[in-house]
Amino acid sequence: MRQPLRIALLATCAFLVILLARLPASWVVPRSGTLACGSVEGSVWSGACGGLTLARAPWGDLTWDIAPLRLLTGTLAAHVVLRNGPVTASADLARGLGGSLEARNLVADLALDPRKLPHMPPQLRGTLHTDLALVRLARGAIVELKGRIEARDLTRRTGHVTQLGSYALSFAGGAGAPLGTLVDLGGPLAVAGTLRLTSQPGYVLEGQLAPRASASPELLGDLQFLGSPDAAGRRSFSVAGTL
Repeated sequence: MRQPLRIALLATCAFLVILLARLPASWVVPRSGTLACGSVEGSVWSGACGGLTLARAPWGDLTWDIAPLRLLTGTLAAHVVLRNGPVTASADLARGLGGSLEARNLVADLALDPRKLPHMPPQLRGTLHTDLALVRLARGAIVELKGRIEARDLTRRTGHVTQLGSYALSFAGGAGAPLGTLVDLGGPLAVAGTLRLTSQPGYVLEGQLAPRASASPELLGDLQFLGSPDAAGRRSFSVAGTL
């Protein structure tokens, strides 16, 4: 009886391995709810979600390729690509047993448009580009950040269009609270400052700015709220908040 039993067990294991290897993504990916897909193709290891929605907001099409060998180390890792929506992005994601989340090679482009992103300021327009070598989160807070974030061609639309300029944040990575260096990339304001991420999670943005000759009268009027300039025409600013 031992030989038939051994054969049955091996056959059952082989069946389970084949089932897991070919498990259709449609069996596990939700088609309704807070996070849902309009259509699902492929397997759980390499698949596609068409018409991704989050809280009923459309986010485009998502594809993923899971690295099965990383599961042996207790890590769920995958290369993901998001396209055909308000955000175009790709990244290598990894989630450990302790709940920490890591993103590497995160490249994303986003058009700042309140019609597609209802939680952003309704008057703001522009584009956002990220090229981040590493983003590490723990307990809901960003604990390490390395790379660059650019906001380009920012405008404010309140009956008329006010040019705000383009800016870049660069993070060096490493231990300690993430600290980014803020500089302008041209435009009506010369800006130099820092952005520090805190564990609440929150942020502290501070620095100095000065208007250039291209600054509009509306923008010059806004600067009056920052107080009087120094001898070089610079005004200090400090903003803190939660994420």
